[in-house]
Amino acid sequence: MITRSSGILMHITSLPSPYGIGTFGKEAYDFVDFLEKSGQKYWQILPIGPTGYGDSPYQSYSAFAGNPYLIDLPLLTEMGLLKDEDYENIDFGEDCTKVDYNKIFKNKMPILKKAFKNSKGKYENEIKRFREENKLWIEDYVLYMSIKEKFSLKPWQEWDEEIKLRDEEVLKKYKEELKEEIDYWMFLQYIFFKQWMELKNYANHKGIKIIGDIPIYVATDSADTWANSEVFVLDENKNPTVVSGCPPDAFSPTGQLWGNPIYRWDYLDKTGYAWWIERIKASSKIYDITRIDHFRGFESYWEVPAKEDTAINGKWVKGPGMKLFNKIKEELGEIEIIAEDLGFLTKEVIDFRIASGYPGMKILEFAFDTREESDYLPHNYDKNCVVYTGTHDNDTVNGWLENTNEKDVEFAIKYLKLTKEEGYNWGFIRGALSSVANLAVIQMQDYLGLSTEARMNVPSTIGGNWQWRVKTEDLTEGLVKNIYDITKLYGR
Repeated sequence: MITRSSGILMHITSLPSPYGIGTFGKEAYDFVDFLEKSGQKYWQILPIGPTGYGDSPYQSYSAFAGNPYLIDLPLLTEMGLLKDEDYENIDFGEDCTKVDYNKIFKNKMPILKKAFKNSKGKYENEIKRFREENKLWIEDYVLYMSIKEKFSLKPWQEWDEEIKLRDEEVLKKYKEELKEEIDYWMFLQYIFFKQWMELKNYANHKGIKIIGDIPIYVATDSADTWANSEVFVLDENKNPTVVSGCPPDAFSPTGQLWGNPIYRWDYLDKTGYAWWIERIKASSKIYDITRIDHFRGFESYWEVPAKEDTAINGKWVKGPGMKLFNKIKEELGEIEIIAEDLGFLTKEVIDFRIASGYPGMKILEFAFDTREESDYLPHNYDKNCVVYTGTHDNDTVNGWLENTNEKDVEFAIKYLKLTKEEGYNWGFIRGALSSVANLAVIQMQDYLGLSTEARMNVPSTIGGNWQWRVKTEDLTEGLVKNIYDITKLYGR
């Protein structure tokens, strides 16, 4: 149960490190200390699955696996699996404020391969136990990644027919032929979860809870759709016939065409929602609270014919609603969940979110649309919600102030009593922290007063997203004190 408190939103990739991308290493532990000293109770991150096309954490090769990019190399040295010189003079990217995913892929993965080779004869019992504990998803995932490499990273729909359709004999053949590769991908998952759980335990010990994030949908090119194709609306060639998205909105006049396959809710209903229950169960092991992205899609979702180029010609289709969440509660007990209930909200969606009991989300940047009275204005909140200045899909506060129409900015200045002396970003933060919302989460970029160049993602665009990183020198004692003071002032 969330009581009055606050946290910071920053993905692990955004942490500083000398190796091109934030990891589970020393800088992550330092950031937990930063959170503790600044009076925070929560660290919110983005999904931590292996990223595919476009580097988006919301388009992952697996709904269960972890992203090897986040594995820390010095920690592998401590385990005796690497030497410092294995990674000290490698080009992981020139710019310490941005992730260069291409260089991480090209230069970090071979180092992880080396660590795997050096692990032979070590950790075998631990990996065997880990494999057994995760058998419901991991065997399919490691086989999928191994075959994917063999077929030059092609989507599984373009693999040879027999393996695409998972012919038993062919599966057996590949398992034997690719044993070394399978063991490598298994090793990466063992290391990933070992490092992650050690970091999470450290955070919990310091009084910091982790808010994780799961996308409602999975990627078309993923181990999930390949191994559980019956769960999704696919044709006989295993291609989606309808895909996900959302209708035209403030982000995009043509809507957002996400392109993920749609669930066969009738089939899931017959299986007692087993696949979804496994997913929430896995999530509740690695996070303290799970934020479910696009929660409104469980009440009704926007379904678009797969051949469309935009999301305009979609339609609303009824989802499973409380049937799914009653089943989750029945099987798993009370799981802490935050419902991302943004977007086009009907009375049915609002009633569904209230029936679930989960806190919804309020975005302060959405509050100042002068064309209408907004639910996002703090005087309209009830306590059971989470308020954000903005999320990973929004501009930073300073970017919003620079890029939003004059009338809306004037309204924000008047409503929040913003002044240059305080700093407009701090005025927004004050608006969130002083509200009645049980939890207030502030993007790290907003505490730092950064502009649009630090934006994490622009929805419906590919390239240039998910790259922002914080500089070590920006996480000062002065900033700790300022965050602590405002957190204490508003009883969080």
